[in-house]
Amino acid sequence: MTRIPRHIAIIMDGNGRWATERGKDRSYGHQEGVEAVRRITKECTRLGVEYLTLYTFSTENWKRPAQEISTLMGLVLTALEDEIFIKNNVRFRVIGDIERLPQNVQDKLRETEAHTAHNSRMTMVVALSYSSRWEIIKAMQRTAADALRQKPNLGADDIGRLFTEETFERNLETSFMPDPDLLIRTGGELRLSNYLLWQAAYSELYFCDTYWPDFDAKALQKAIISYQSRQRRFGKTEAQVENETI
Repeated sequence: MTRIPRHIAIIMDGNGRWATERGKDRSYGHQEGVEAVRRITKECTRLGVEYLTLYTFSTENWKRPAQEISTLMGLVLTALEDEIFIKNNVRFRVIGDIERLPQNVQDKLRETEAHTAHNSRMTMVVALSYSSRWEIIKAMQRTAADALRQKPNLGADDIGRLFTEETFERNLETSFMPDPDLLIRTGGELRLSNYLLWQAAYSELYFCDTYWPDFDAKALQKAIISYQSRQRRFGKTEAQVENETI
């Protein structure tokens, strides 16, 4: 495969429905979803993807039944014990409102980040207790605080100079990585569900009916082939893009 996306973001949807259709509890679907994470992480490292960002638990998911949330938190801890980070030379990062998580989960997340900090083949980013609107508000607050530190008596003339796209992006949770080239959603739904709204402004979107527990290397390759068939113009004309590639 050529022209591999540098950054792939995935909305891992369909665990619960996958389990229900098999007469199983929703937690069984989440367990199988962890196996899909292992498969896709391994395939992404094989293909040469640099960043893989997984939508694991949204701020809206806190509305789910307490038992399901408890199961999900337990699976997070189980997945972080996985040797996949070491075996595949994968660095682990987490984005989101981490302070809302149980303390033992917070501790394990930070520990895994520290233990994998020097891994270099790929960075896996887990969006946990995350929503894009929450992230944008936090980035606005951080940008304003930075501006006031630079100039306590902030005037109207300073707004344009201190509040720019660049200063805003430096305060996003994702400031350490490029925007997604390809954003995949499994499970048949056709929406972004409050995920990387700023970062996905020019991402190629790919939706499929496959539930996340069934998503495998072949399904990932199909999504990448779809991405490779598209021309990314970023506001330019088709002719301009073609001239740049000659």
